[in-house]
Amino acid sequence: MTKFQVLTEIAAHQPNVRQKEIAAKIGITPQAVSEYIKELTAEGLIHSDGRVRYKITKDGVEWVLDNASELKRYSQLVMEDIISHVSTWTAICDEAITKEDKVYIEMRKGLLYANRSRDTGIYGTAIMAGEKGYDIGVTDLKGYMHIETESITICKIPRIKRGGSSFTNLDRLRPIVESKPYIGAVGTEALMALKRVGITPDVMFGATESVIQAAYHGLSSAVVIVEDEVSFFMARLESESIPYEIMDLSKTGK
Repeated sequence: MTKFQVLTEIAAHQPNVRQKEIAAKIGITPQAVSEYIKELTAEGLIHSDGRVRYKITKDGVEWVLDNASELKRYSQLVMEDIISHVSTWTAICDEAITKEDKVYIEMRKGLLYANRSRDTGIYGTAIMAGEKGYDIGVTDLKGYMHIETESITICKIPRIKRGGSSFTNLDRLRPIVESKPYIGAVGTEALMALKRVGITPDVMFGATESVIQAAYHGLSSAVVIVEDEVSFFMARLESESIPYEIMDLSKTGK
C-alpha cells in the first residue's frame, strides 16, 4: 500500500518530486520515502532525470493500474465480507415482512431483494416491517454474495459532423439495446439514435460511471457513445478490469 501511495504521488507531482511533501501526505518519514524511491527506480517503475526529478515509466503506469484494480477488488471484499455484519443494507420486499424476521437476500438486476422462505444462502435480520414491493433495512448479514462483473457493450456512433444519429446503423443498434436491461447515452447524437429506435436511456449525464457501477452490481448494459469519447471510456474500463465489447455503428462501420 505504501509503495503504491509513493508511486502515485510521484506520478501526480512529476518531474519535481518533494520527498518531504510526500512523506507528510502519506504519514511516513522522508527517509522512508527516499528508500521507496530507490526501490522503485531499481525496479524500473520510475526514472530519474536528476537529484529531485523523477518520472513514472510505462511499467510504472501499468503497475499502478494493476494494483489499483486489486485494491478496489479487496475493498469490495472487505465491504461485502467483513463490514456487512455491522452495516444496514436496503432490500426490496418480495413479500410482506415484519420486524425481526429472518430474511434471505438475493440480487436481481442490480438490486437487493428480501424474502422469508427462499433460501439463498445469504440471510440477515429485518430491522423494520415492510410491504411487498417496498424497501426495508436488513442487518447482521451472513453468507457470501458472489457477483460476477458483467460486460458492457460499447455502441460507437458518429459525431454530427459525420452524420450523427442519421448516419447510425439503426438496424444493428436496435437488437443490442433491446437485449440489455440498462442503457446509457453519451452525447446528444447518442440520445437521438436511441430515440430513432424507440428507446429511452436509463441514464445520460454521468452515463459512463453509471454503467460501470451497473457492471459491478451484476447488471449487463450497453452505452451508446459518440466516437470521440470512446477511447477515454475504454481506458477507464481497462483500468477497472471490466470486460467489454465495442461495436462501430456508423453506416460505414464494420
